[in-house]
Amino acid sequence: MPQHVAFIMDGNGRWAEQHGVARAKGHERGGETVQRVLDLCIEKGIQWLTLYAFSTENWGRSKIEVTYLMNMLSRYLKERLPEMMEKNVRLHAIGELHMLPAHCRKQLTECLEKTKGNTAANLVLALSYGSRQEITAAARKVAEMVGKGEITPQDITPELLGNQLYTAGMPDPDLLIRTSGEMRISNYLLWQISYAELWITDVLWPDFGRDEFEAALLSFNSRNRRFGKR
Repeated sequence: MPQHVAFIMDGNGRWAEQHGVARAKGHERGGETVQRVLDLCIEKGIQWLTLYAFSTENWGRSKIEVTYLMNMLSRYLKERLPEMMEKNVRLHAIGELHMLPAHCRKQLTECLEKTKGNTAANLVLALSYGSRQEITAAARKVAEMVGKGEITPQDITPELLGNQLYTAGMPDPDLLIRTSGEMRISNYLLWQISYAELWITDVLWPDFGRDEFEAALLSFNSRNRRFGKR
């Protein structure tokens, strides 16, 4: 099994269109898929699950949709906290979290604090996240370290820069899954997925379930991961 699986959850809006319902219903069904996938990871012993929940580009959507998504996030965290505690799941969050509304930050902080001792699995939510922004911020921190005389340019290594990323201390994803058939990375974990295996499915995120997940894992297990060494 991969140690770390990352998802680009795509297709909520298209699912809503196909079913003739409001986009909000698509997001709601997508929220149910989050719990289904988390349960599958726990069942299969996958230690890390990272979900691209809200990108920095998503702030450009309509104010009505953004407000709905933020309210949905806050509600999800509140409703799922008891279950995360019961299932021994630790929550993490990466991204420009200061951009989240105050009520979301408050609920998120509570969940992060209460689950920090849990050890069965790790759920990472990428919120207000963009990989280029993450790498830029990390480079800025390293430049400040050089400016203060704490390090020299010769001291800069991939490991040093990696330790300034939002994901410092987390294992890199072994498997990246994207739903809805789109063939792009969308500014997601560009540094971290350097050697991740990719798996793309046409299934929309609200319909993603056990069969699709097991197909992705089967494909992963059939591959020879050489990491450029042979």
